[in-house]
Amino acid sequence: MSDYSPTIGLEIHAELRTATKMFCACKNDPDEKRPNANICPVCMAHPGSLPAANRDAVHKVLLVGKALGASLADYTEFDRKNYFYPDIPKGYQLSQYAYPLVSGGTLCGVAITRVHLEEDTARSQHVSSTGDKDSASLVDYNRAGVPLMELVTEPVIHDAQTAGAFARELQLLLRSLGAGEANMEKGEMRVEANISVSTDATLGTKVEVKNLNSFRSVERAIAFEVARQSKLLEGGGVVVQETRGWDETKQVTFSQRKKESSHDYRYFPDPDLPKLLLSEISEFSPERLQAELPELPWVRRERYLGLGLKPDDADMFVQQPQFGAFFDAVAALLQEQKLVLLAANYIANDIVNTVSDTAPQAAQFAKLVHMNSEGKLSSRATKDILSRVVYGGEDPQEIAEREGLVQQSDAGSLAAIVQKIVSAHPAVVADYQAGKDAALQFLIGQAMRESKGSANPTTLREQFVLALKK
Repeated sequence: MSDYSPTIGLEIHAELRTATKMFCACKNDPDEKRPNANICPVCMAHPGSLPAANRDAVHKVLLVGKALGASLADYTEFDRKNYFYPDIPKGYQLSQYAYPLVSGGTLCGVAITRVHLEEDTARSQHVSSTGDKDSASLVDYNRAGVPLMELVTEPVIHDAQTAGAFARELQLLLRSLGAGEANMEKGEMRVEANISVSTDATLGTKVEVKNLNSFRSVERAIAFEVARQSKLLEGGGVVVQETRGWDETKQVTFSQRKKESSHDYRYFPDPDLPKLLLSEISEFSPERLQAELPELPWVRRERYLGLGLKPDDADMFVQQPQFGAFFDAVAALLQEQKLVLLAANYIANDIVNTVSDTAPQAAQFAKLVHMNSEGKLSSRATKDILSRVVYGGEDPQEIAEREGLVQQSDAGSLAAIVQKIVSAHPAVVADYQAGKDAALQFLIGQAMRESKGSANPTTLREQFVLALKK
């Protein structure tokens, strides 16, 4: 076991869902397949073009800050972050440095330093027609200028699992607020991890692993880097402050470049964008923002756990809000906890696996749950007609009566079937009375066949035990 302990801080970039880009009127469309279709003189940095800040993007970041319990800025401004890449048309990125929109706050118990707003870069593609020959780099500027939220945590995370859980919860928050989809596979959310190891309370040399595009990659890259740095130091080596990438195929990090410091970017306030006094804009008031907040993911999760739901089911309802909303509607109709938990079980294990374009019917499903709970329908029959009831809107009582699925629970009616089976299988009866419990299951199975599956198995068992007493 290594004596080195990790310290981790995260920088997470998430594209915001807005109609237009951050500083121009070009369409913000992450699904556009045609390269360079959504561009204009502003986002391509043509001489004389002037930016204008996207009000909706500012609003969404402030809403995130309110959900995090953070401090919202009164005064803010945009800065030029100077560096050259082919995917930065201006030669600088419009970002925020000294005056972020959001400061502080927590998520999953992790302290947050800041949340600020900037513009995304373009997308580079490296292609080759014949191996390394005739290779070329192409740039699609559709993404250049898309509103990009950056959240920076304090360096207070000490394991890969906590880092992964934080990123997952942030994705849920962005989706619940309608701020963005944060789809990592599409590059709408990217995680960068700053990792150091040390044997004491002092921080070691920080290494940044950039552009992690899945939660699994976040956890694996951090675990690898902690092990790499620890082994390096234990062998007498030195950790270099640098930026590293993650090779998903080889499951290793690799060196990319020396890590820049803030002074390397030569930040200065952008002269083309006005300073913002947010307190003068009524829609950005803390009271207005608070009133806009929906039920937040962690609040919703605790509510479901308070109802007695299993943690996995509660998480699923939070992660898939369409099923969470359906469960809420059903629970409001059923109210009784036993019925609510029964409904949750059917939704989590059966309904989520059913594909349909039709909205589920809460009232009919609640009726079906009642019938199952009252013993009028077996579990098998309930599952057999579930889709027709939930998505077809059919009445479960009518289906059950029409198809002979109504379960018989009347002891008097079932006693006759029991006597018939007992008379037909004397040898099996003798086995049961001799202590062979498996014989009883055979008799119940025969009785179920005789009733064409309509008998209540619990009532049948009770009747057989009574009939076979010595």
